[in-house]
Amino acid sequence: MAQEDVFKKIVSHCKEYGFVFPSSDIYDGLGAVYDYGQNGVELKNNIKQYWWQSMVLLHENIVGIDAAIFMHPTTWKASGHVDAFNDPLIDNRDSKKRYRADVLIEDQIAKYEEKINKEVAKAAKKFGDSFDEAKFRETNPRVLENQQKRDALHQRYSDAMNAGDLEALKQIILDEEIVCPISGTHNWTDVRQFNLMFKTEVGSTAEGTSTIYLRPETAQGIFVNYLNVQKTGRMKLPFGIAQIGKAFRNEIVARQFIFRMREFEQMEMQFFVKPGTELEWFEKWKQTRMGWHQALGFGAENYRFHDHEKLAHYANAASDVEFKMPFGFKEVEGIHSRTNFDLGQHAKYSGKKIEYFDPETNESYTPYVIETSIGVDRMFLSVMSHSYCEETLEGGESRVVLKLPPALAPVKLAVMPLVKKDGLPEKAHEIIRDLRFHFNCKYDEKDSIGKRYRRQDAVGTPFCVTVDYDSLKDNTVTLRYRDTMEQKRVRIEELRTLIEDEVSITSLLKKIM
Repeated sequence: MAQEDVFKKIVSHCKEYGFVFPSSDIYDGLGAVYDYGQNGVELKNNIKQYWWQSMVLLHENIVGIDAAIFMHPTTWKASGHVDAFNDPLIDNRDSKKRYRADVLIEDQIAKYEEKINKEVAKAAKKFGDSFDEAKFRETNPRVLENQQKRDALHQRYSDAMNAGDLEALKQIILDEEIVCPISGTHNWTDVRQFNLMFKTEVGSTAEGTSTIYLRPETAQGIFVNYLNVQKTGRMKLPFGIAQIGKAFRNEIVARQFIFRMREFEQMEMQFFVKPGTELEWFEKWKQTRMGWHQALGFGAENYRFHDHEKLAHYANAASDVEFKMPFGFKEVEGIHSRTNFDLGQHAKYSGKKIEYFDPETNESYTPYVIETSIGVDRMFLSVMSHSYCEETLEGGESRVVLKLPPALAPVKLAVMPLVKKDGLPEKAHEIIRDLRFHFNCKYDEKDSIGKRYRRQDAVGTPFCVTVDYDSLKDNTVTLRYRDTMEQKRVRIEELRTLIEDEVSITSLLKKIM
């Protein structure tokens, strides 16, 4: 099945089973804005809990805050967002549609890579175990031709982006004969910059209002609170401040479901270090964050680092953790060495001294910062993408199952009476009353047991328990495992011990210690 078709099925599955809905769905939705349903919010909260505990619980020198969405407008002048938070946009005159020029070019680069991968996959299928992929890539004429085109385009694109050359970006689009997906024409306008911040007004009267912004990132809320946290917590370098919160960007080309949205959630940690040690800490946090991702068990081959060629104006090193989505490797987390830019800028614009007094050297200096920033929504999509599975069973029957990491699953245990009478529902509710204090349980009595199993498979419930007539006699139940569909008879008092360790966030945290 084509990866595009797989992605469409995942999007459909998210709506059908209460994970993600289009926002304002009864009014035909609002572009690039989504709501999380009853199962989606549980999965999302579990992802956030896994991140939060991995930061704050496992590190004695990392604490958390929750900064406001509205901030003093000078914050965004100091951070550079007012003047430089822009995307290069281009319009097609025939379709009247607007696109990001950089995305159009990146898609063209991806097309060359896709052609190469198709040639490799075709040869691998033809030659089987004797296939030497490295040699094939080095010698096959079609692969070499496409690789040369890809590398040349990538170099032109990097040069144009680093120079901020909008004319060069347009020329690349024309030279590559990139067409509008709607009109199919090359009738492009010039490329221009567009600021991504949402503006609003604060004040009780029309005459007394002032312009403020919805924050485009959560990091600045940490930076402006650096002194408050450092002093009240008596924090010593190195130390970190973590935060989970909403951010807002007026994305013109919002696409690929929840991968790029206008309202999204970030999990960010800013780690303050002594100048001169930042690159060492940068490498440490790269490995730490990759370990966090791989602990989910999705396979190391589905992750890679992408080191930035073009660095942001505040950074001296940057790398992305990319995950293999149905539409290719895409960024889910960024690790950046931000130097002392942010604290230095806020000191300049506020007139306040933002420094750290080092008792070991008896000197004051502005700390450097290592940032780890992960999109909750992108993380959610990566988890759903990897977990979605269609299986053909014995006898030709099929099932759709979400093989979610048990600790992230919205529901950990579904309890089902075999029939809706003779005291079986009461026994099932008794089990839930005991176990719901330890993990999320769900009662399900509608339809046949087989249909109920399939329904729980589709939402990723790792364990199901069936209460039958023998349960009333000997206090045992049938425990079913989602991934293997294995069933075994266990005593009711053993359920908590059998299930709790596997479904707790602690089970994940132990893998990254």
